[in-house]
Amino acid sequence: MKKSQFNIVKKIVALLKQNDRNLCIAESCTGGGIAKAITDVPGCSEVFVGGIIAYSNEIKIRLIGVNYKKLEDFGAVSEEVVIEMADNTSGVFDSDFCIASTGIAGPTGGTIKKPVGTVWLAVATPDNILTLKCHFKGNRERIREQAVNTAIDFLEKEIQNYIDNN
Repeated sequence: MKKSQFNIVKKIVALLKQNDRNLCIAESCTGGGIAKAITDVPGCSEVFVGGIIAYSNEIKIRLIGVNYKKLEDFGAVSEEVVIEMADNTSGVFDSDFCIASTGIAGPTGGTIKKPVGTVWLAVATPDNILTLKCHFKGNRERIREQAVNTAIDFLEKEIQNYIDNN
């Protein structure tokens, strides 16, 4: 992880500590990359409660509680599914914040409507769920790296917004 990203994660951990809040993660296409970035920061255990890497739809349904009909109607890479991932995982871990990711890292799996590089992110806060649709370019490694970096930036922004407004 780049030093700039490490500093953002340090800020996330500090904000959560200062405000007596915690965090969990639901990952699909990032395969644990967001959790690794968080756990690279010493002291994160005070605020990071855990995560679920739900790569298959079966695990999204069984462990996270994503609605089968939403997966069928919208696909795993959709705003509807990433919202359920963030919301339901927050409930599983009884956490204040959750960052969720789902996407197509490639090199296969893309379609015309959802090309390789399509990633949905969601941040669940205590009163809202915010989403971000991304289109990344590059090979599988680069797409996943961009997804993790964007997720970290998105999470920091939404935690800061929540704290500033509450």
